[in-house]
Amino acid sequence: MADSGISGVIEDDTSWLSELETALVEECDFGSLRNICKGRPVPVHLRAEVWQICLGTVGKDALSSFDGLYDMEGQSQVRNDCKALVDKLGNDEEDKVSIISDLETVITFYCKSRGLKYSKENGWMDILQVLLAVKMTQSELYNCFYSIQNKYIPNSFKKTGRLFHLFRLLLQYHDPELCSYLDTRRVTPDLYAMSWFNSLFGGTCHLHVCLSMWDVIFQHADPFLQLFMGLVILVNARDSILESKDQSRGELVDLISTFPQALEAEDVEDFCSLAQYYASKTPQSFRRDYQLAMFGGSVIAQKEFDDNSVMDALCLMVSGEELLQANRNNMISEDSVRYFVVDCRPAEQYNSEHLTTAFHLDSSLMLQNPEEFSVAVQALFTAQAQAMSAGSAAAGEHLCFLGSGREEEDQYINMVVANILQRGKQYVSIAKGGYPGMSESICFSRDLLGKLSDVVKSKSAEMKVKLSNYIKNEGGIEKHVNSAEKGGRRYRNMANVFTIGDEEEGEEHSAVDSEDDDDQQKEVVSLETWIQKPDVVYSCKCTEIRTNGHSFHSKFVCLTVSVTCWSPQVHLYILREIPSRKGMAHIQARRALGSIVKITSKKRQPELITFKYGTHEEDGFHVTDIHRFYIPTASDATRVIKQQIMKVLDALDS
Repeated sequence: MADSGISGVIEDDTSWLSELETALVEECDFGSLRNICKGRPVPVHLRAEVWQICLGTVGKDALSSFDGLYDMEGQSQVRNDCKALVDKLGNDEEDKVSIISDLETVITFYCKSRGLKYSKENGWMDILQVLLAVKMTQSELYNCFYSIQNKYIPNSFKKTGRLFHLFRLLLQYHDPELCSYLDTRRVTPDLYAMSWFNSLFGGTCHLHVCLSMWDVIFQHADPFLQLFMGLVILVNARDSILESKDQSRGELVDLISTFPQALEAEDVEDFCSLAQYYASKTPQSFRRDYQLAMFGGSVIAQKEFDDNSVMDALCLMVSGEELLQANRNNMISEDSVRYFVVDCRPAEQYNSEHLTTAFHLDSSLMLQNPEEFSVAVQALFTAQAQAMSAGSAAAGEHLCFLGSGREEEDQYINMVVANILQRGKQYVSIAKGGYPGMSESICFSRDLLGKLSDVVKSKSAEMKVKLSNYIKNEGGIEKHVNSAEKGGRRYRNMANVFTIGDEEEGEEHSAVDSEDDDDQQKEVVSLETWIQKPDVVYSCKCTEIRTNGHSFHSKFVCLTVSVTCWSPQVHLYILREIPSRKGMAHIQARRALGSIVKITSKKRQPELITFKYGTHEEDGFHVTDIHRFYIPTASDATRVIKQQIMKVLDALDS
């Protein structure tokens, strides 16, 4: 069993294993480890080190504060369950007492420190059983158990809770026919998936399979990945489920709950890859809405979370921001989610203002004129197919229904969506907040954009010329120009915007130096999820250098491209990892790419890049803020920024 976690993987390529061993000796960080492992199961002898890095428990010793008293309510039940688990594992007699003591200590301290009561059905023993297979000290065992509970195990397992309703919505999104069948049989996710999600499949999969599965899960650091794993299990077994008409409800529940047992170790990589594929084909809005409320110990987030937003949801909700970002033209890959927007508002509202790519379907027709409604729905499907075939800007495999945001009018939308789902249509969602919610996601109002567009367009031709010589090396490299350029006023008496060379002394100080870094006021996001958003066209790790000499490590510079009703919007985001919350980050800054007036680099240290923001004036430009970073991949970063600026200017001229 020792090599079960990597059998079938190391046959093709073993070079990464020696690289991993070297990295562990050098005490590598999570990012380096993930780049080496690339989502592959790891060898048994390295697993303990790898897991601790992934879970962020290296060097921690929370157990040192345990008072050593085993006196909580239900202590005898804890001790008996620990003994039963060790007896089942079949350890040597001389080791059993020590292992039982470790288990009881872990559970007792966890309950006391979190104010929880132990229950045999909470899945803790299943998690500890997997951890015991990875040789760890008592302190390491507790740290890993705590981290798994905090990062991957949902906060609530109420039968009518948000976890199981969200899982049902995901199943409905990808396989509405299967979801409808299970609904008809009254087989809800809490009946068959409780042991899947309260133990991270530790209570259902074979041990050697679970070890490999956790290798992959911890590397991806995505708590929602397990939901998509559960989705893959159901979809792969859909034929068996749909053919179970002669089985009782209880028999069907038992059948589904045991499906994970069929997984083998060699299936894990493909299984996890398929789960990631389904995740990439799913709207991402639910992650931002539910992550803090469903995972982690934030009591405030759990209290503020509106359970009704899930309980009352007919289907997955998509934020206006995601809807706009996903449907920009020619800026996302073919594998990304694209929406065919169906505007269900009354005709007068649609005619007054609407997305140019939206298909109009008046939802009131469903009751007022059912025959006309049926014709309109068929026209909808035809228009969607034609748009996809033609590669139109309106094309999208995913249907998103857009309402007015007013309850009395949007009650018809739920009826329309229910009708579409009954037809077995995949990828059906509703725009959160309706048309007003989408409008709020647009940064500039029509009036403000109208005022700015004249200024931006007047500068676009000038900027294009300057960007053709985007990076000017002031170190004396000869530049070949034609005779017409030699006598012209190419830059209109303005300094070059993008340069590599020695920066001027006495440069403007960064406004961020004087900012109050109140992290409580900054938005907290999952770094992995945020960087993998479809609108992020480039990201890189860097170190921010303040002009006061301070530096902040674990920064990420991300370029996002979104589209509004009028023009593409490109922004530079600065994310800083939160040391105390592995995998989470604060959004430190958000800058429109058009506000960058100059990019400079040290000639002797080209990785030190300075971004200057400001406004263009008649006599040049006025710098209002500065960001300075040490970027190991500086050449790639500046190249991508140049390309995106050119795209924005092209769009403004078109």
